[in-house]
Amino acid sequence: MSFRVRGLDPEPFRHLYGLSEAGLAELGVVRRIADAQPGYPDRIEVRDAAPGESLLLVNHTHQPANSPYRASHAIFVREGAETPLDLVDALPRALLVRPISLRGFDEAAMMLDAELADGAAVEPAVERLLANPKIAYVHAHYARPGCYAALIERA
Repeated sequence: MSFRVRGLDPEPFRHLYGLSEAGLAELGVVRRIADAQPGYPDRIEVRDAAPGESLLLVNHTHQPANSPYRASHAIFVREGAETPLDLVDALPRALLVRPISLRGFDEAAMMLDAELADGAAVEPAVERLLANPKIAYVHAHYARPGCYAALIERA
């Protein structure tokens, strides 16, 4: 099963890049400096920020559909990130170094199935979910904090 992993579009976050702490606070955003790797996974490039890199902690609506599964949560965006991940038939390291919750949704944004996987078990779990023709896309979440990681769909 061929699949594609996509990071977020940077456009909705660009206006935050370089804002002062006060300006960010007015918008409910917090700047963090990565001090460990892994530890601060960016959602545009879907990679862990290197120590010293600046990230913005923002609330993001990752499931905007009008369904009971409409959802938002805190995510990190690396300040200055411009190129969203678009990876076919491979998983980025950020999805392999921590437990991942995979949630399979149909076209109506209803969750049909879910899997919890870690390391080498993530790819087979993605393939199992996408083998169901009723599943239109999969949301990957970092399982411990529960925050959105990336979109996975058929390639």
